[in-house]
Amino acid sequence: MSEPFLGQIQIFGFNFAPNGWALCAGQIMPISQNTALFSLLGTVYGGDGKSTYGLPNFQGSAVCAVGQGPGLSDRYLGETFGSDNVTLISNEMPMHSHGFNVYNQGDASKRHGTPVSGDALSAPGSITPFVAGTPPVGGNFPATMVMPAGGSQPHANQQPYLSLNFCIALSGVFPQRP
Repeated sequence: MSEPFLGQIQIFGFNFAPNGWALCAGQIMPISQNTALFSLLGTVYGGDGKSTYGLPNFQGSAVCAVGQGPGLSDRYLGETFGSDNVTLISNEMPMHSHGFNVYNQGDASKRHGTPVSGDALSAPGSITPFVAGTPPVGGNFPATMVMPAGGSQPHANQQPYLSLNFCIALSGVFPQRP
């Protein structure tokens, strides 16, 4: 591998930082230890700017470029956004329906609540799956048969991920400024 640029961020597939690199885990570093890297990062990622500065923290995060794409929010260097969990409200879910065909099984010995080969599904005795007065085949479920689900509980909102670690180069070629 060629010599990296100072402050270059790269992904590695192991759980430690190679020599000359540090994990992007939000550590606070003394400025005196690496003034060149501080001159590039400043206090964007933390620190007081007098004696300490911070490294980026990509733990449990997805990376995002700075700037603004068409129809997207403007993003700044060091900005964190998003959340690990989200609770959807009904306005955020598209209208949809779930089709379900139910056939009347005339043989009571083949009616079970769980699927078995050659059997038909049946509802608990306390629930009538068909609207009164309609035939069993092709009938409609009453409104109480299929109730709303979710209970306003949050769901995980993380992108798919692998066990990869972002690391920042603590030494290397100082990048030229435009």
